[in-house]
Amino acid sequence: MEEAEGLEIDVKVLDAYLSSLFEKQELPGISVALWGPEGPVFQRGYGRANEDGSRMLNENTVQGIASMGKSMVALACAILAADGKLSFDDPVYRYFPQFDIPGTPRDAVTVRHLAMHTTGIPPMEPLEWSIAMHVKTRQSEWAKKLRETAPNAFDTVEQIIDYIKTCGYPALGAPGEYMSYSNEGYAILCYIVDKAAGCTLEELLQERVWGPLGMTRTVLDVDGTQARAIAGGNITSLFERVDGKLVCDDEWSVLPPFRGCAVVKSTARDMAVYYRCLSNYGRHEGKQAIAKEAVEMMIGSQFPVQRAPFYCYGLNKRALDGHVVCEHSGGLHGTSSHGGLFLGEGYGFAALCNQGDAGAEAFVWAMYNAVMGKPVETPLRWFAPAGREFGDPQMVVGTFRSHEGVPVDVTVTEENGKLFAQREEEKLPLTYCGGTLFAAYDEKGNVQMRLESLIRGGKAWAARVGTRILQRVEA
Repeated sequence: MEEAEGLEIDVKVLDAYLSSLFEKQELPGISVALWGPEGPVFQRGYGRANEDGSRMLNENTVQGIASMGKSMVALACAILAADGKLSFDDPVYRYFPQFDIPGTPRDAVTVRHLAMHTTGIPPMEPLEWSIAMHVKTRQSEWAKKLRETAPNAFDTVEQIIDYIKTCGYPALGAPGEYMSYSNEGYAILCYIVDKAAGCTLEELLQERVWGPLGMTRTVLDVDGTQARAIAGGNITSLFERVDGKLVCDDEWSVLPPFRGCAVVKSTARDMAVYYRCLSNYGRHEGKQAIAKEAVEMMIGSQFPVQRAPFYCYGLNKRALDGHVVCEHSGGLHGTSSHGGLFLGEGYGFAALCNQGDAGAEAFVWAMYNAVMGKPVETPLRWFAPAGREFGDPQMVVGTFRSHEGVPVDVTVTEENGKLFAQREEEKLPLTYCGGTLFAAYDEKGNVQMRLESLIRGGKAWAARVGTRILQRVEA
């Protein structure tokens, strides 16, 4: 554990709370790092890096970061834009002439829309298909169904572009109208970087970001081979809970065309340094390591500061008790991650867990609280129960479908004025949180689902579940 001297942060209180949180969540392992203006404030690991516990996690353990890598893709675009090699106003078809969202004018879909998840591309299968087809050892019913339905192995970005054109799923709206998280959009963005830069995304990130910041334990590789090579043995195994039992393997998810948006491996230390640099508008150790213009373009004044998160280029931005936070989560097999920064203040935060579907944000929230001088256990959600029932429950009822993998329906029902969300075998009571926003909480107050009803003509045409928009399925 490392800590900086002279800072008014009680790292002993922070450590004790994070340790108790780790035990409470029954995680195999999680590493955390908090860097401030003067350097490392708090860094350590909790728990084990492999099944038998012969290796323990620390802040330098190589782990997956999953979708936290999306900000690196967006930053690469911003660096190229600052260089004059790319514009966020470029239509996507300039780089991929075959790109087409049926019913949407091709000139209307730009690089900006890809970076902000606002193209109108609905949730779809290719990422999950790619994993299932490349990691044949996974034999869950989910994986088997994916292999049965996959039209190909999704080895290339061209196959993703072709599927967007031919899948038959209607666009969510006009470009820029709705934000709905799209791994497919970010996959395309990775290859736009290749074309605009004249080198690969991997090479650009190494030369312009990881190298200048001293992120020597960060790599973008498809199958974990390079991560193992740089780790020197300090690399995590991958854990999942299956039917309540914790299982472990060392097989990274392989999904070739999704590159920067899913398969970067890094450490809590490297990621905190990265976020601190963005917080400082590209300055690192007294030098302008990344162009200030690029960081401003990515998360700066062109984007609003509000209570609810606003997705900029690769990071969510929100107001938090007088601070401006930019942050992102990630999740894949054996990976749950969260990281962020206080814009303009020189603080970067990261938490990397080696269990999938575990959630790491509470660990980062505790570090936010420590910096803000608040009790470390203070919840930092941007929404809260409104204290009353929603007045027009019939407007939000309906069934809404996601095609992200095996099709999954979320059905909203009304019973005696109470609203419920049914997802597979799970029936969740919905608590009204204002506007058309609802949340489902477990008995411990943890959020199991966040659902925003999108209403048109007196009924919900879609529901935003988390960050994905699921369109209505008519009976």
